[in-house]
Amino acid sequence: MTIHPVIAEVTERIVERSRTSRAAYLAKIDAARSHGTKRHHLSCGNLAHGFAACTDDKDALRNGHAANIAIVTSYNDMLSAHQPYERYPEVIRNVARSLGATAQVAGGVPAMCDGVTQGRPGMELSLFSRDLIAMATAVSLSHDMYEAALYLGICDKIVPGLLIGALSFGHLASAFVPSGPMPSGIPNEEKSKVRQAYAEGKATRAELLEAEARSYHSAGTCTFYGTANSNQMLMEIMGLHMPGASFVPPDTPLRDAITAATVKRMIDISCLGEHYMPVGHIVDERAVVNGVIGLHATGGSTNHLLHLVAIARAAGVELRWDDFDALSAVVPLLARVYPNGYADVNHFHDAGGMTFLIDQLLDAGLLHGNVNTVMGPGMHHYRNVPELKDGELVWTPVSKESGNRGVLRAASEPFRHDGGLRMLSGNVGRGVIKISSVPEDRMVIEAPAIVFDEQDDVKAAFDRGELDRDFVAVVRFQGPRARGMPELHKLTPTLSILQDRGRRVALLTDGRMSGASGRVPAAIHVTPEAEAGGPIGRIRTGDLVRLDAHAGTVEVLVPADEWAARECASVDLSVHHTGMGRELFAMFRQSAVTADLGAGVF
Repeated sequence: MTIHPVIAEVTERIVERSRTSRAAYLAKIDAARSHGTKRHHLSCGNLAHGFAACTDDKDALRNGHAANIAIVTSYNDMLSAHQPYERYPEVIRNVARSLGATAQVAGGVPAMCDGVTQGRPGMELSLFSRDLIAMATAVSLSHDMYEAALYLGICDKIVPGLLIGALSFGHLASAFVPSGPMPSGIPNEEKSKVRQAYAEGKATRAELLEAEARSYHSAGTCTFYGTANSNQMLMEIMGLHMPGASFVPPDTPLRDAITAATVKRMIDISCLGEHYMPVGHIVDERAVVNGVIGLHATGGSTNHLLHLVAIARAAGVELRWDDFDALSAVVPLLARVYPNGYADVNHFHDAGGMTFLIDQLLDAGLLHGNVNTVMGPGMHHYRNVPELKDGELVWTPVSKESGNRGVLRAASEPFRHDGGLRMLSGNVGRGVIKISSVPEDRMVIEAPAIVFDEQDDVKAAFDRGELDRDFVAVVRFQGPRARGMPELHKLTPTLSILQDRGRRVALLTDGRMSGASGRVPAAIHVTPEAEAGGPIGRIRTGDLVRLDAHAGTVEVLVPADEWAARECASVDLSVHHTGMGRELFAMFRQSAVTADLGAGVF
């Protein structure tokens, strides 16, 4: 199938603008590759330190010439998504030994949960943890003992951070190893109703905690389609997972079989194997475009307008928000998963999941098929579903029929004919809006601004009865330089209540809302941010704001000369720069680039 002309055009633009940076990146990683096992280039003292603690693998590491696989893990047993990783290193080592190779835990990276830190001071470390994870990944691999690497990570900043770090060692064969989602709990809509009832004072804390505990109830990834599950979609559609691996439940025979197959594949595509394929040659312009397409087709997390840009930069690829916008116009929405529907990722997986989605996109000419993957050249590998037959892992062609058309549809009958993402521009700067679940009658909001410099002040104003009207909540000084660009999910119940009452409300912020932004129109990631003197800092309470998702504009409707003459507000943020470790991240805040460049420090 010929690729869609807009996808071809966008890809070619990215290739052209990335020509110099991509060539420099490829030259760097190709120079890093050398023949033979890396560890035998070490001095005897270096090498002896590298195998000193080993028992079963000491002789193989000392004298052998088979691949040694690095394991970089984000395991901790407080976070449900990462708890299953506790036993993975032993599984991986045993499989590697059975194949004549070795594996070592090269290092660990921090893994924090936005669900735990939401609305708390720790959330102000969240985005920067991505770049810290990338740095920790580089430290883990810096011993130069490895020919391949496996990355154990799931959640919001962990997978992007691991991949950015992996790309700095782009000469290594690499794959990501998911652990899978927890079983479905109470329906997401039921949980949302309890949250809103609590925000209105109609439910007790005990009732809210019970609803949350019934939703987040066991090991595995949270089942709504936020950033964590968008990460898994991305790793598969970019060719960095084994086919069909993303949403297989944890601690099951099939999950273990896929993990074992990943180890075997890493040996084969290592620099000592028969089919060398380093991660730096997988993540190229076409793979990055495939990632953007996957986000649009599934209604994925807006956090990836930051993360994918940063990942691409790490591979020498210059991805821009304009590319997201152009692709959104031609990529249809094929999935409805909460908050863009009633279903969760388990329902999505049962309906055909990633394999059905990729198969449909390839058939429709909406996905680059001629890419490198951990399975070898071509996305055709990802048309196949993994299953166990007589204890053996096999891949079989996916059905051409969705198992649930209310959750997952063919490209010929999409839920929407576009990807539900818009770029916004105007006299307040540039931002983005996710509209895949915004009601049609809320695509244009024109209302007076109410300006807040603290997200908690929005709930306080609501509790005082001051917000029962039409307005645009302007929540500023939330950007990376101000306080690390926290997510603002605490605003969702309050604004949703007002919208349900018939009020015309919207959010305008230089902060984040991620994949759970939902039904309320939200202009997010506004750049330049207020702390950098961005025009969002000029908005005053009472200014008329027009947010038009159809036209892709966000404007403050004041005379141009008055607007230009206004001074930007300033706020004392010192309380947000100390405590909970935030003082250690001062250099991150000072060095962060703008949101449209990934909001990182590299």
